[in-house]
Amino acid sequence: MTLDDRILSDEGLAPRGEGRLRLIACGALAHEILALKRANGWDHLDLQCLPAKLHLRPEKIVEAVEAAVRAAGGAQVFVVYADCGTGGALQQKCKELGVEMVEGPHCYSFFEGNAAFAAHAEDEFTAFYLTDFLVRQFDAFVWRPMGLDRHPELRDMYFGHYTKLVYQAQTEDPALDAKAQDCAARLGLAYERRFTGYGDLTDALRTAAGS
Repeated sequence: MTLDDRILSDEGLAPRGEGRLRLIACGALAHEILALKRANGWDHLDLQCLPAKLHLRPEKIVEAVEAAVRAAGGAQVFVVYADCGTGGALQQKCKELGVEMVEGPHCYSFFEGNAAFAAHAEDEFTAFYLTDFLVRQFDAFVWRPMGLDRHPELRDMYFGHYTKLVYQAQTEDPALDAKAQDCAARLGLAYERRFTGYGDLTDALRTAAGS
């Protein structure tokens, strides 16, 4: 299946299949979830993605997830979001709804591994992180929403306190690596590539899949 990141950003992905477990996920994780499904033979998992652009308005994530869970009509559900800027509200809502979700403050943390990310968080508070999805969609999620396409002079105001861009690579892709380096250059930041693979997402889905 070939997924268009623009569609995942704006529209998400309707439920695919009739699996016994529905994954209600962020559109920014669709490629990774489908790769894990294929690699592990998790045919009983049914993927539904909400628009990735909800991350530009995190206060809307809880409402969107709740609506998707209720629309699942009693199907078993696992929520593939971390806290994602909801200040604990998403975890509380999932608890109220009786569904499980991925642990961690955000995808940067669970891709690297929550324990590893927490261990060096204090040493990297001046790091700006990108994942595979965000490298591909850098203009749509960073450059344009911050108005840098119209007012590049705002770059130092937004990013003056950052020192480096860390590309957390889920895959080995030289083209994405080159694009990530260009993102760092555009932001005026030092560049570091850190291969994470899928991190804790793998174990979270393995547990949800019951395998």
